[in-house]
Amino acid sequence: QVQLVESGGGLVQPGGSLRLSCVASGSIFNSFAMGWYRQAPGKQRELVATIGRDTITTYADSVKGRFTISRDNAKNMVYLQMNSLEPEDTAVYYCNKFGATRENYWGQGTPVTVSS
Repeated sequence: QVQLVESGGGLVQPGGSLRLSCVASGSIFNSFAMGWYRQAPGKQRELVATIGRDTITTYADSVKGRFTISRDNAKNMVYLQMNSLEPEDTAVYYCNKFGATRENYWGQGTPVTVSS
């Protein structure tokens, strides 16, 4: 059974920080690189950060230097530490395997709102 449960979102002021968490089923976590995605209102879902099973990471240019992705293999958890948040970061954030498409299962996501 596929499981993707995101948490940690909320309302934060510009310049603030949040740490998102995701627990994934082993069938996904152990077989694929993982990623954090986000979908802002009226926009398509975009890939924000990825982490391989070898812990090599990649980031979208818009979040590079501000966001950090990490994983805990013992807990099947993926994290996204978000610092220096900007209003443009407002979106619903999802975790999934790298390369996931709309045909794949997606969790409910966790909403992040950056506003003063």
